[in-house]
Amino acid sequence: MARILVTGYAGFLGSEIVRQLLQAGYQVRGVARSTYPEWESQGIEVIRGDVGDRELVLQASKDCDAVVHTAAKAGVWGRWDDYYRVNTLATSHLLEAAHRNQLRAFVYTSSPSVTFDGQHQSGVNEDVPYPKKWLCFYPQTKALAEMAVLEAARVGKVATCALRPHLIWGSGDPHLFPRVIERARQGRLRRVGSGQNLIDVVHVSNAARAHVQALQRLLEGDSRLNGQSLFITDGQPIECWEWISRILTTAGLAVPKGGLSYRAAYWVGACLEAAYKALGKQSEPPMTRFVAAQLALEHYFSIDRAQQLIGYDPSLDWQSEWKRCEPWLRDLAQRPLR
Repeated sequence: MARILVTGYAGFLGSEIVRQLLQAGYQVRGVARSTYPEWESQGIEVIRGDVGDRELVLQASKDCDAVVHTAAKAGVWGRWDDYYRVNTLATSHLLEAAHRNQLRAFVYTSSPSVTFDGQHQSGVNEDVPYPKKWLCFYPQTKALAEMAVLEAARVGKVATCALRPHLIWGSGDPHLFPRVIERARQGRLRRVGSGQNLIDVVHVSNAARAHVQALQRLLEGDSRLNGQSLFITDGQPIECWEWISRILTTAGLAVPKGGLSYRAAYWVGACLEAAYKALGKQSEPPMTRFVAAQLALEHYFSIDRAQQLIGYDPSLDWQSEWKRCEPWLRDLAQRPLR
């Protein structure tokens, strides 16, 4: 069976991908900055190191058949160099390694935010172009990496595809749920706009399944998928404030009643960004332009291409999965604030 190199293998998405790869009979080699004995005990070959280290990934990818690259620096605030090194440069190193070591497939975890230009995205498909400018460094550096991944396929270096899972959720989520709950507890969460804007989310098991399906198709030599980007969602858009309210209510927290217009929130975000940059503050501002836009505007996507090219089926028992999240959400609401 093929050996797959997985970066960020112990992360929320990465660990679910590893679970599904092992269930499918693949051998897995994982790269991460820390060690995780629980994975080593399951037969994963673990390499400790920084995915941004060119020599390390050149060595780590030897004798592998494919790469699933999930490691990234997320967030909406920080230094350009940090985002570029982890998101863009590391991806370039991995693509070089895949080419030099003659790997057969490269699956990249991208983001729908790579196409977000501060306008509504209502059911758009993968033909939507990259914007001319981005509202923060995360989507910009992810977009640069995605461009490199797709270009590698076009010039014949390695068979690739880029998957764009949107707002990954599930029990144990270290990003979306904690962020919403912490901001609410700090009094920093506000409804922006009407709150009725539709957004997409995707359960971690669906997102992982899409990666495994894409990997299998590329390893089989499916030329239709090679060089493609695919939106990955649960296929069930939900109103933004309804989603946030559901998270808070389940966690036992009050839903904030205050709200701002999109124009006001965007202006506040722009002013705060300018002030934080001028002061050299590393902490995230209470509001940014990107956060204002994501809270107020529609961002849901067509998954037709994923269904056609990899057989993606986002079937999910929402009620049972949400039940599994309830203890986790209540626990998050009781943790000390940072």
